[in-house]
Amino acid sequence: METNQYLINFYNNYDEDNRLVSKHGTVEFLTTMHYIEKYLKQGDRILEIGAGTGRYSHALARQGYTMDAVELVEHNIEVFKRNTSAEENISVIQGNALDLSAFPDNKYDITLLLGPLYHLYNKEDKQQAISEAIRVTKEGGIIFAAYVISDGCLLDEGFNRGNINVAEYVKYGLLDADTFAAKSEPKDLFELVRKEDIDDLMSIFPVTRLHYVATDGCSLLMREAIDTMDNEKFQLYLKYHFATCEREDLLGVTSHSVDIFRKQTSA
Repeated sequence: METNQYLINFYNNYDEDNRLVSKHGTVEFLTTMHYIEKYLKQGDRILEIGAGTGRYSHALARQGYTMDAVELVEHNIEVFKRNTSAEENISVIQGNALDLSAFPDNKYDITLLLGPLYHLYNKEDKQQAISEAIRVTKEGGIIFAAYVISDGCLLDEGFNRGNINVAEYVKYGLLDADTFAAKSEPKDLFELVRKEDIDDLMSIFPVTRLHYVATDGCSLLMREAIDTMDNEKFQLYLKYHFATCEREDLLGVTSHSVDIFRKQTSA
């Protein structure tokens, strides 16, 4: 089965909106928005690549920003359009992160690549998606690239919840027996990486890293505790998380990360 078909089958039956709505799920969304808002300027034009059902696109459009979005899965586009309100200056087309030929060079102030790298399984495709995101971004513009991180997922879904059989993953080579580095395939749906893999991917690009962020930190591992917090305690947890989500000693203990970098200007 082709990679795209695995994705289409998955997202046709998955409630992507609700993933980021539960209290523990909002940590990833709120953290990413916290960093996007650091770089927003009045009049910015933003592109979201792999927009899903539009959680970020709609949030930014409702703040008055001009949003363009591209999404692979038709079902997600249908939900995206249903969720679009009249005041939003927003467009969405069907397309692939590997080929953004519908978009010109140097157009966007901010480019969001918050989903496609979850589902690309070789270095060449990942670098092609990053290259396209950089191409359509203005010189000096900001790109956000999100990843699924193997250790946070292994701790939460494997050792904690038992949804991943760690011993079997080691036995069949999906986890290295010594380092526990993950090896994913399209049928696994999500590509699991570590920061050193991301550093290697980014080493060829003319960009400056601004932040590397553990976007949900321990929030999935602690989901039951977080979901029962009252608002005051949850706000304190968010304050703690925002204060620590770039600490080098904590970066690997997360289920998602976002790499934030600036496109360099020509000499």
